[in-house]
Parts: sequence; structure tokens; C-alpha cells
Amino acid sequence: MTILSLISSEGPYGVENLLVTLNRSLSRLGCSCILGVFDDSRFPHKGIAESAEREGLTVTRIPCNGRLDLGAIKEIRRLITLYQVDVLHPHGYKADIYAYLANWPHRVPLVSTVHNWPSRLLAMRFYATLDRLVLSRFDQVAVVSDVVADVLRRWGLTTDKLRTINNAVDIKRYRSASPTLPKDLIESYHPIVGFVGRLVPAKGGETLLRAAREVLTLWPRAGFVFIGDGPSREAWETSARILGISERVRFLGSRTDMPGLYASLDMVVLPSQVESMPMCVLEAMAAGRPIIATPVGAVPRLITSGETGLLVPVGDVNALTNAISRLAANPEYARTLGAQAFERVSRQFSADAMAQQYLELYKQVLAPAEIRTDRLVTN
Repeated sequence: MTILSLISSEGPYGVENLLVTLNRSLSRLGCSCILGVFDDSRFPHKGIAESAEREGLTVTRIPCNGRLDLGAIKEIRRLITLYQVDVLHPHGYKADIYAYLANWPHRVPLVSTVHNWPSRLLAMRFYATLDRLVLSRFDQVAVVSDVVADVLRRWGLTTDKLRTINNAVDIKRYRSASPTLPKDLIESYHPIVGFVGRLVPAKGGETLLRAAREVLTLWPRAGFVFIGDGPSREAWETSARILGISERVRFLGSRTDMPGLYASLDMVVLPSQVESMPMCVLEAMAAGRPIIATPVGAVPRLITSGETGLLVPVGDVNALTNAISRLAANPEYARTLGAQAFERVSRQFSADAMAQQYLELYKQVLAPAEIRTDRLVTN
């Protein structure tokens, strides 16, 4: 079975790691996997293509500039023919739209994975409307949480077209990593509090920075590391300066050494306003890091407060301050939370289990196509 996955180079944090993990696991199950990455000069981020190539996966870059690039559509059609693709599997609204256009008239089954709901920005609502129309014509749509499934049902997608498949993580890759933060930073920051994700308002970075100011009055050697990039970076850097904590806050941008970065952190904080099933929480759990997060989206499925991490109310600076201070003051308790988080992610969110569910979904969408082919041959 040959699978062509499509993803935009400017996709959200975590999806690239998930795709690499999925393709690698599917390959072990006997699938031939090709990863098509839209190469847009306006968004020069190359992380996903480079990560996949380092893992020895087959990667093809699809030149795509502008809102509708006919050349990209032709290139996807060429790839479908060249690799004799059995299933076309886009991730994200841009990939969904291009996959549908390239596959018209319908030639191979279409499966999409929806990782999150669209932004509230007007332009994103426009793309969401297009995506809704396109997804209604897909054979199956996988979602990473029941929360996302509920959104899609409100969009009009039928329950029989939706399949919830949890995100997963390569446990060994994170569990065995060594710290990669610079030695001087590790020695000068204690504890090291990490934020991992796209730097956008909904991730709660401003709340974390306000909490950081309070934490530093109690733990002046503490340090806060923001890993990732996004449109809020400049605003959050400005906030750190205004709050007078910029010397204890580092913005590292996008990185490719995530296992080593998690290994460098004493705790991971995700104070999001909205989420689906955040990959950074799964990654932190696989790394055995204690996590502080908000009870949004599927996060409560991952974190039981007091057992596999700590949950705090959205936007509550005092609660976040107290949670960080609690872990800083009780390193043994923090290690216990991290160990129990690792046990949960190992049992319930392994990469092999996720790949097996996708393989079953591919077989499901291929069965009607095979029936149609048999009938054509018979007739």
C-alpha cells in the first residue's frame, strides 16, 4: 500500500513530528510512504522536510506560491501517477484543498487528518469554509480528539465519516535523549521552566510571563525558555522587557533537537486558552517531564491533576505561579509526576498503536475502490 501524505511547511507545531512518527511506523507495517511538503517561498521553514529526510523517509518538495498555484496541483497529480498512490492523506486546510483539486475527478481515496479547528481570524474562517466543503467530499476524516470531532459535526460532517485517532509519540526517541541546552544556561537557570509550541495568543504566553515575574520573586535563579516561533514572539519579548524579567527569559525559536531540549527542562508549562490534543504534552510525558497545563481540549485525557501533572484554570496567573513554585520546591514530587506521565503515555499513546489504526482506516477506504475496480473488470 502506497500512501502520499501532504503537509504545508508552515503547519502548526507538533504536526511535523507526528507525521514523521506516523510515516516511520507505517513503513514498519509494510506501507510505502511518501511525504509531500509544500515549499512556499513566503514561509521558508523547512523543518518537517529536513526532519523526515534525517529519518530516511521519502520526501518530495512541492513548489507552491500564492493562494492557488496550478503548478502545485499538477505536481501532486504527477506524484500520484509516479508512485502509484493508493491513498492520498493531507494534513491541514491548505493540504486538504490542494489534495481535493489534484485528485479531481476522483481517482484515489482521500483521507484527511484534522489536528485543530481554524483560527478566529476572518481570513482563516474563509479557508475553514472551503475546507468544510472539501472535507465533506473526502472518504474519511481522522480527528485527534473528540473535541475536534464535535466541531466538524457542527460543520455538517456526518459521524460515519469521522474517526478519532489519538496523536502519539515515539517513546524511545524522547526517553533516551541527553540535554542539548547550552551548559552555561543549564547551570545559571534553576529550575528551567519550558514552554513548547507555536507563539500565538491562544497558547497563553502572556499569562506565563506574568506568572514568571511572580515566580522569580520566590526563585530568583529560575529561568523560562520559550521553544517555537510564531507571530506573538515580538510581543512576548516586549512583555518580558516591560515586566523586567528579560534576563531570565530566553526565546529559542524553532528547533530540531526537541528530545534533547525536553531533557534539559525541569518542567513544561502549557497555559493554553484552547487546544485539541497538544503534541508538546505527549512529548513532555514521553520525556518524563512534569507538566503544568490548562484543562482545555483533550488535555484532561492526558493529565490527571496531581497524578500525571498539574492543571490550572485558564488565565489564572496566581494558580500558575503556585503550581510552578510547588514543583520547584518539591523536586521529588516533580519527578514522581514525570514518571507517572511517562507510564501513561507509554500505555495509551504509542506510535505503533496509532499507525495500526491509520492502516485499518486506509484499508477501509480502499475496500470500496477495490470493489468498484472488480466490477469494472467483470463488466
